[in-house]
Amino acid sequence: MPISSDSTPPTSSFTRAELEVDGVAMVRLLGPQDRLLHTIERQYPLVTVLVRGNRITLTTDPEVDGASDQLQPALLLVEELIQMVRNGVDLGDTEVTQSARILREQSGSPADLLSQAILTSRGKSVRPKTLGQKSYVDAIDENTIVFGIGPAGTGKTYLAMAKAVQALQRKEVERIILTRPAVEAGERLGFLPGSLNDKIDPYLRPLYDALNEMMDPELVPKLLAAGTIEVAPLAYMRGRTLNNAFIVLDEAQNTTPEQMKMFLTRLGFGSKMVVTGDITQVDLPTGSSGLQLVTHVLDQMDDIHFAPLTSADVVRHNLVGQIVDAYTKYDAERQRSEYERQNPTRKR
Repeated sequence: MPISSDSTPPTSSFTRAELEVDGVAMVRLLGPQDRLLHTIERQYPLVTVLVRGNRITLTTDPEVDGASDQLQPALLLVEELIQMVRNGVDLGDTEVTQSARILREQSGSPADLLSQAILTSRGKSVRPKTLGQKSYVDAIDENTIVFGIGPAGTGKTYLAMAKAVQALQRKEVERIILTRPAVEAGERLGFLPGSLNDKIDPYLRPLYDALNEMMDPELVPKLLAAGTIEVAPLAYMRGRTLNNAFIVLDEAQNTTPEQMKMFLTRLGFGSKMVVTGDITQVDLPTGSSGLQLVTHVLDQMDDIHFAPLTSADVVRHNLVGQIVDAYTKYDAERQRSEYERQNPTRKR
C-alpha cells in the first residue's frame, strides 16, 4: 500500500501528521523492540512518534518553541526510511542517523543515495551507509586510482573489496589482487612456526575473512588456487606489472615512501587501484609513512582521487566515532603544544 497522509503537508503552523504503512514495511521500520522508532525520535527530540496498527502519527507540542519546525523534517525522514525498506535496505541505527544527516545537509534523497547495493551474497547486501561512503564508492567507479583515507570503522577496506568482487563478477577485470604490508614481520618471521605463508597469514587474515563474507566460501579457495584472486604481502608486488586487475592495498599508512612508489608503479593496462589507510595509526618503527607523503605528491593529478572519510562515516558502535574524535582532538592539542615548545617566540 502506498504511503498516504491524512493531513495537509505540515508547515510551521501544523502540529500533527499521519502516515499509513503496510504491515511488513512497518515491522522493518520499527526494528526490534521499536529501537529504530526511538532513534528517529532522538533525531527530532521535539517530535513524538506514535504507532497504532498500520498508522504512524507524528505530533508536536505547539507551546514548545521550535517544536512545530521539526515536524516536517521528521515526516520527511520517516517517508525516506519507508522507501528504503521497500528498496530492500535492512535498516539499523546507522541508516536512520545518516538519513537524518543527509536531509539536514540537503544532500539529496537518502533512499536514492543509500539504497544502491554493490553486491549481494547469501542474502546480505553490501552498500554504502553514509554520504562519505557513497562519495568514496562513486570515486572508485570514476577514477583509476583512489585513496580511501580515514579512521577505523569507516568501511574503506570492506567497500573497496566489495567493488573488486563486483568488477570480477561483471568481467570488468580478470583477477583481484589484495595486499597489505606486514610491518612487524621483518624481525619476527624467524621466530614464528611454519612455512613463510604460515608466518605471513595472520597479517592477511582480515582480507580472507572479508572475501568469505562477500563470496561463496567454497568458491574462494578455487579462485585462490587458480590465481583469479591473489592475497599476498606487499613485498610480493615488486618487479611485476599488474594488467586487467583490481588491486587493493590495505593498511597503506604502514608503507614507506619507497614501498608506496613501488606499488603505484605496478599499475598496468585495464587495471584499477584502491589504496586504504589511516594516517593517524602509523606503526612504522622509523621514518615517514608513504601514505602521508603521497597525499602531497599526487594530490593534483588527473584520474587519481583522494576520498577522505571521517568519524561521521564510522558504521560500528556509536562509541567508535566518539573515540576517534577524542583521539583526534588529543593529537591536535599535543602537536600544538610541541610546536609551541619548539617555537617559544611564536607562542600566542
